[in-house]
Amino acid sequence: MELNEKLLEILACPKCKGDLTLTELNDGLVCPVCKLKYPIREGIPVMLVDEAETLAD
Repeated sequence: MELNEKLLEILACPKCKGDLTLTELNDGLVCPVCKLKYPIREGIPVMLVDEAETLAD
């Protein structure tokens, strides 16, 4: 299930309120400022900082 473009436009990182980008595999949303990846499970973004994966530099 693909994430709706309108939803992607209004979602923001819950930690810094910055913009998010969709991963190439459509399995998460990435905040380039915080270097966090928020997972997408069953088409629903999980926008919890505790659930986010830290990205390597």
